[in-house]
Amino acid sequence: MATRLSVIATRTGDQGTTGLGNGVRVDKDAPRIVAMGDVDELNSLIGLWRSETLPQDIDGLLGQVQHDLFDLGAELCIPGHTALNAEHVVVLDEALAEYNASLGKLAEFILPGGTRAASLAHMARTVCRRAERSVVTLGRSEPVNEPVRQYLNRLSDLCFVLARALNRAEGQPDVLWNH
Repeated sequence: MATRLSVIATRTGDQGTTGLGNGVRVDKDAPRIVAMGDVDELNSLIGLWRSETLPQDIDGLLGQVQHDLFDLGAELCIPGHTALNAEHVVVLDEALAEYNASLGKLAEFILPGGTRAASLAHMARTVCRRAERSVVTLGRSEPVNEPVRQYLNRLSDLCFVLARALNRAEGQPDVLWNH
């Protein structure tokens, strides 16, 4: 693989702008950059989540998600570039169905918590929701590939289901809201 970056501190952003993948410079707080940053934060959080001891199937799924999120970030970084498609969303839908099938029906709202791995899944869910909101905001002013929004929406749902599955695997009940 060719070297992608040889200099990390370029100082080109010192004035509050950054470069997109197509060479265009934009403000660091532009909606596209905010969305990219939220997706990057989500990917980093999933990396932290994966540092826990997880069932091999869940760790493998999250590894693929990290690659997909990197591709999603590239799509956001290069206006007009397409990296995700409907098949990426289908993979998440299938994982949702698989993991949710073994869980009991929800009788009450669930609070984030339980095991550390499940708690990190809930953190990933909330960061994913923020990334989704940022992408929706971007879509109000610039075109956004529909599978990008769909992927983030399904991923947040999957994080919720995986939190429940991880608690169950460790014999930890869901933390129910006490109303």
